[in-house]
Amino acid sequence: MGEMLDYACRAKEEQKLEEGELEKLGLSLPEAHKNRETLVALAKAWKEKRKGKFCELPFDHMVEAEAMGGMINYGDSKAGPRAGDYCCHSMEEVLQLSDIDFTAGRIKEVLDACRILKEQGEAVLLEISGPFTILNGLVDPRQVFKAMRKQPETADQVFEKLKRNILAFAKKAQEAGADLLSYADSSGGISILGPRLGEEVAKKFTAPMLKELKDRKKDMTVVLCPKTALALVGAGLADWEEIQVAEGPVSYGEACLRIRGKADFTGQMCIKEAEELLQGGKVRVLSLREG
Repeated sequence: MGEMLDYACRAKEEQKLEEGELEKLGLSLPEAHKNRETLVALAKAWKEKRKGKFCELPFDHMVEAEAMGGMINYGDSKAGPRAGDYCCHSMEEVLQLSDIDFTAGRIKEVLDACRILKEQGEAVLLEISGPFTILNGLVDPRQVFKAMRKQPETADQVFEKLKRNILAFAKKAQEAGADLLSYADSSGGISILGPRLGEEVAKKFTAPMLKELKDRKKDMTVVLCPKTALALVGAGLADWEEIQVAEGPVSYGEACLRIRGKADFTGQMCIKEAEELLQGGKVRVLSLREG
């Protein structure tokens, strides 16, 4: 094992439209999170506000958990959707939950919003959550870590179930026309799991899942959370290399679009820092090691 490093998140404040900006658009929260047309309006307005290169969907990390049966607190104009009461009391109960139905609910609205944005000529980044983030919307985290220690077979089955659903969501995002996928699991970062468990999760779940995703996707690039990228490198599962994408400074977001179809993964910085300039016109991409 190499050195398991963590990434210090710099985006401290929640990125969102203010109430006055929402009023001008005729939108209100949390209702705007639930409908494809309002999601489209939110995505375009946020792109314009930050002068971004692409629209982002969705605006929270609870979509997958909700689609699997999680009880979500939709919040208000000040705080977006987040986990509510847990729908499961154990990891065994998580195993009994149905797989995601992509033809109904808010997850369908998100995918439909992606299609609409593409039809309108927009580039789209669709965010997908990792297993610990999804589990946070389903069961008390203490039950997760308890099962990982005392019921490893049950924990493995749950993580396999989540992998299946994450990959299915990625496929649906691709079918909806997403240009980029963002994959993040901040609830499973090294600062929470610790180096030993972080390496174990990278080896048993993250790397195998990303290899399957690499084999299934076409010309999409996956923008990894830097916490995930650093865990893969620290565990000896991936390597960095640089690609020249511009002769001069270029934003991270633009660089991500320019490597679409040329690199499978990047994770140099948080996607919330997409407007940060890469002064040398180079972006770091990640290659998974074979084996």
